[in-house]
Amino acid sequence: MDYKALFEFEVLKLKKENRYRIFKQINRNPLTFPIAQNDQGKNITVWCSNDYLGLGVNKNVVQATAEATLKYGAGSGGTRNISGTNSPIFLLEKNVALLCQQESALVFTSGYVANVGAISAITKIIKDIIVFSDEKNHASIIAGIKINSVTKHIFRHNDIAHLKELIAQYPLETPKIIIFEGVYSMDGTISDVNAICQIAKQYNALTYIDEVHAVGLYGERGAGIVNLCNAENKIDIIQGNFAKGLGVIGGYIAGKSGIIDAIRCICSDFIFTTSLPPALCVAASKSIEIVMSEEGKILRQTHQQVVNKTKNAIAKKGLNIMPSSSHIIPIMIANAQVAEQISYNLYNKHNIYVQNINYPTVPKGQERLRITPTPWHSDKMIDNLAEALFIENKT
Repeated sequence: MDYKALFEFEVLKLKKENRYRIFKQINRNPLTFPIAQNDQGKNITVWCSNDYLGLGVNKNVVQATAEATLKYGAGSGGTRNISGTNSPIFLLEKNVALLCQQESALVFTSGYVANVGAISAITKIIKDIIVFSDEKNHASIIAGIKINSVTKHIFRHNDIAHLKELIAQYPLETPKIIIFEGVYSMDGTISDVNAICQIAKQYNALTYIDEVHAVGLYGERGAGIVNLCNAENKIDIIQGNFAKGLGVIGGYIAGKSGIIDAIRCICSDFIFTTSLPPALCVAASKSIEIVMSEEGKILRQTHQQVVNKTKNAIAKKGLNIMPSSSHIIPIMIANAQVAEQISYNLYNKHNIYVQNINYPTVPKGQERLRITPTPWHSDKMIDNLAEALFIENKT
């Protein structure tokens, strides 16, 4: 058996299907964000970062991280059960609960791990639970559902009528959970939280929302779509992360204390993983403090203004922007090779970084570019992006 050849064949297959991914090396600079430097020192304007508000380079967040590293060291020293619970992570969980207006919160090492761990723990605790999942839910949600043998139904994306049709098949006493996202990161669509919560109430189901791409960006407190919809008392489990709108790394869940405590005691992904370093917990707490402050409100307002300017500038060039009610601007290309070439040309000819998105992140034939403005993109940057996209889409 030629094992080496098996791996090489798999890579070759990916290349033939235009799915082989090449990492672009860029070095972020807190003084020049959203302009970064590539490995040759050239300035690149980044238009695809998930650091939506630039909090990862915010001077107060950076300073808090540096001071905490000197105070606590580089690592946490262990899992949460074995020496890895410290004051910063304990405070961070309190801050998450405050942000989400929930009784309790639990911090994980990433949003992906939070979804896999929490969902698999829930289906382990309630063994006969029926899962109802939006068809465009993130891979981490799908992975979490698959771990235990549960009955699941996939409802059409944001299709409330279809969800109701599926859930109505089961008696009220049958345990159920509806899992969905606040903002869908590849389409930019936003869920109708209140309509889903109404169905959950009518059919006696738990609700679980992934707010990863909404945290920091929506709502009076910046807590996400649940905050925007004033639905905090209707949602059972809120999942999010610190890696996007909050600019750091790590994930969390928040909800009633009994639910969170049970997941804490059962979840293998939580129990057997080294905890976040204290400095990162301090950084995440500082980001939460900012998004809940007046500064955060101004950042959100400016962000939406830049998003609208960018959408309008691109639309005027006649490009195929997918309908998006959020800050995410997807441009449908529908061809893996073409999407990859446009991304390459933008980077190498125009010094603009917009990553092409292909399978398995999106279905085959739905390849796209995904643009994510920040409050720090200038009008000139917007005009340069729109013009470059126009030129490369023509060719």
